[in-house]
Amino acid sequence: MRRQDFYFELPDELIAQVPLPERTSSRLLVLDGATGDVQHSYFAHLTDFLRSGDLLVFNNTRVIPARLFGVKQTGGRVEILIERLLPDGSAWAHVRASKAPKPGTTLFIAKDETRDASEFGLHVETREAALFLLRPEAASWQEILGEFGHMPLPPYIDRADDAQDVSRYQTVYARREGAVAAPTAGLHFDEHLLEDIRARGIATTEVTLHVGAGTFQPVREDNILDHKMHSEWLEVTDEVVNQVKACRERNGRVIAVGTTAVRSLETAASEGYLQSFRGESTIFLHPGKAFRVVDAMITNFHLPESTLIMLVSAFAGHAHTMAAYRRAVENRYRFFSYGDAMLVTPESLRDSSGDSLA
Repeated sequence: MRRQDFYFELPDELIAQVPLPERTSSRLLVLDGATGDVQHSYFAHLTDFLRSGDLLVFNNTRVIPARLFGVKQTGGRVEILIERLLPDGSAWAHVRASKAPKPGTTLFIAKDETRDASEFGLHVETREAALFLLRPEAASWQEILGEFGHMPLPPYIDRADDAQDVSRYQTVYARREGAVAAPTAGLHFDEHLLEDIRARGIATTEVTLHVGAGTFQPVREDNILDHKMHSEWLEVTDEVVNQVKACRERNGRVIAVGTTAVRSLETAASEGYLQSFRGESTIFLHPGKAFRVVDAMITNFHLPESTLIMLVSAFAGHAHTMAAYRRAVENRYRFFSYGDAMLVTPESLRDSSGDSLA
């Protein structure tokens, strides 16, 4: 398929810039992938579409305050977005500057965009493609991000981060630090809804996928099969595998909360069956790919021509997905990270081996 097959017109005013006052007050579009039928509801009513015996799979990654401001030794301004913290104390990062910093130089951290430099320096060790390897010269990353870090709001949110983003650009169940973008489908859940879900006999479990800045990487190739997918670290434990097995035995549905949970489960089942997995994944789920584990997904609305709308199209069918997006625009749904949500069921069922039936 071609990149432009996943394009849709989106008015700028539908791009949510701030979260709603209450997490569960967002709207919920329910897409039946088998028929293309659409229902309009609210996230607070999610349990109307779940049933006892289902299993919700959450991504428990926690967003770090990964955006930093600073200056080069020459005085030029820089903006730093941490991509990944490494065990040896260094980090891969994107660095925006009028002229890229050279290896061997130092970047000095500033409190904010005023760029009044502090004494905290980051040594530029090397560069690979778009990423720079940075190492703090004195303090730890924990200290630097704790004092100077900003929440890494997505590029389509046209404002600076503020106090509300510290909690609202984070799921209520986030616990494993490492993401530089939120698993946004989970932002709609609050503690009350989670308690209600469990009280109704719906099981929950957690995977970890540390979302990277590559999640916003555009597809530049016209033929989507030529796109090189970014890499993200994830973990699916034996406990998750056992929970999925138990869900199958009671004829429940495995419902992934977010595309990151989808990618985690399907990566762990890449050999044809679900098993524990810990490591990097570059899985690209696009139309034509089979889903071996996931029976339904909760997700936000994604950017035109993005790998994420391609994932949803692979699951619910291209025609049904694009029609649902047009309906969402017509009905003035809020889009992207702080926007509304979808509950999506598949275009086709799985057979006993886990492969999708066309």
